Amino acid sequence: MNFPQVKQQDVVILGDGDSFNLVASMVKKNINGREFKMLAYNGSIPGPLIKGTKGSTITVNFTNNTDQETTIHSHGVRLDNQFDGVPDVTQAPVKVGKTFAYKIKFPDEGLYWYHPHLREDYAQELGLYGNFLVLSDDPQYWSSVNQEWVVFLDDILIEDGTIVPFDADQANHTLMGRFGNVMLVNGETSYQWKAKRGEVVRIYVTNAANTRPFNFTIPGAQMKLVGGDNGKYERETLVDSVMLGPSERAIIEVLFNKDGTYPVEHQMPDKTYVLGQVVIADEQAPESFAASFATLRTNSDVIQSIDPFRPYFDREPDKQLKLTIAMKSPMGTSGGNQHMMHGGMVMDNAMMQMGDPKPIEWEDDMGTMNRNSTVDTLEWRLTDQATTKSNLDIADWQFKQGEVVKIRIFNDPSSMHPMQHPIHIHGQRFLVLTTNGVPSGNLVWKDTALVKTGDTVDLLVEMANPGTWMAHCHISEHLAAGMMMKFEVK
Repeated sequence: MNFPQVKQQDVVILGDGDSFNLVASMVKKNINGREFKMLAYNGSIPGPLIKGTKGSTITVNFTNNTDQETTIHSHGVRLDNQFDGVPDVTQAPVKVGKTFAYKIKFPDEGLYWYHPHLREDYAQELGLYGNFLVLSDDPQYWSSVNQEWVVFLDDILIEDGTIVPFDADQANHTLMGRFGNVMLVNGETSYQWKAKRGEVVRIYVTNAANTRPFNFTIPGAQMKLVGGDNGKYERETLVDSVMLGPSERAIIEVLFNKDGTYPVEHQMPDKTYVLGQVVIADEQAPESFAASFATLRTNSDVIQSIDPFRPYFDREPDKQLKLTIAMKSPMGTSGGNQHMMHGGMVMDNAMMQMGDPKPIEWEDDMGTMNRNSTVDTLEWRLTDQATTKSNLDIADWQFKQGEVVKIRIFNDPSSMHPMQHPIHIHGQRFLVLTTNGVPSGNLVWKDTALVKTGDTVDLLVEMANPGTWMAHCHISEHLAAGMMMKFEVK
């Protein structure tokens, strides 16, 4: 394996007008005693942590030295449309050995990330992801803490000492997505943090997994949820755990009152994965922020940013989407009672239904059926309820800049294989108003919402950023299997 060894992540602080060179390339990385070919930005997994300031603009000079065409999508950043990184919508793919300059504006503080928007099922799975941490121009935006940790949660599928193969031409695992069986934190299987007794730590968490939702917790520590995708919540709340669908982010403050070792866990209903550990030294923190941690702040600035949109909360939806799946028949078309699996095997559709649908699919329970599913065997669909058009056939989602649009999303539990979908809207920000008619209660600006099986979720989208944009499921294999649409803001 003639690739350089993966290296430690760099932290880069960029000011307004600064430029930065970012190179995607092949590396070799040791996972549980074996070396694998992976992909990395500037040689590290995750890629460089890029820190900027709200209101600034930077230029990322990107070079593609991988083995596939690619792009860079600045996830959640409300930048100019031409730099959004969507192949054949906002730019041509960056060919191997070629470059592209991305001008990235940061209008909002918060935690964002960058990743490919072409063959994510392969490139993102093998390590192409990194964070933007956009700092506020208000020094009191966040509470004071002793430390800050920036954390990527991920998984990778390894069997018999090898990464389970990808198809060179198209995504596989398109039914449920590629669930990994090895958990990774910042690219490592046994990640460790260190702190002192009494310290308060702010943790910025991103879920970079292709498919897996994470239920993140640190048993024995006190956790406070303070922020989400695009900044602060209206109110800080104490929590036991935080659920993150693929591409969602959470900002959590944690108080470690006692010395010792704390496990960092992904807790599912029937199983728990240990992701890493926090070692707290028997040494008192040099400065205590326990009092500010105990104060659950109400963020008047966030409330005021939402106030102009409250008159829209109770109106009827402007658009409605249904999330569903269509199996392709042996003739390659949708419909019928049978569908084609990879390799030509024909299977009855009834075999896809595995008992009562669950709100969350925590693991791959479809085995070979999932592995053999491809874009040729099924199509995941975003269906406009008014026109019955789906995915890229939806052509009439056109809005005026400044328009406020209410979108109702229904995840059909009676479809052939229902499961949760993290729905990501490019270039804009939105509020999750209600789930099954129940108001969210504590709002935060977001760009991705995890819609569980059977749920009806109402989003209120601020269409402030002009251009042609994408909305799609952020399970990489579902995106590849068609679950995407375009909309236009003029």
